[in-house]
Amino acid sequence: MALWDRVKESASQMQTQLVAKKNDLKSGAFRDASMAMCALVAAADGTVDPSERQRVAQLIATNEVLQNFDAEDLRRRFEENLNKLTADFAFGKVSVLQEVAKAKKKPAEARAVIQIGIVIGGADGDFDKDEQAVVREACFTLDLPPHEFDL
Repeated sequence: MALWDRVKESASQMQTQLVAKKNDLKSGAFRDASMAMCALVAAADGTVDPSERQRVAQLIATNEVLQNFDAEDLRRRFEENLNKLTADFAFGKVSVLQEVAKAKKKPAEARAVIQIGIVIGGADGDFDKDEQAVVREACFTLDLPPHEFDL
């Protein structure tokens, strides 16, 4: 199986697992951490072009698990995190990882945040090394072993 196919299959499996847990993923901490994760993945290479910003915003708006939350509120939180990262990536990443850390207290939410990062990263069929690196860093922030997610 080609790497691209494995990425798509893994992202699809993660999405299925997330949907199964949808009713448990309604906290503000999960909402904040997932929007931070989406921004981290979108800005993983240090830049965010308008098409990438739009693509991730669309994925957030249509993700079944995130429909527990107000779409406009999610978009605003995503944009705020993205703005921190584009203003100064290294400094912004510290702040955004603090948002990710909000999910640390509940292991199921922490895992779901990582899965959302993988779903967003793999949505274009290319979960590249920069995206994998920020998701791996988020694993450490959440005290989760990266190998659990094949990172």
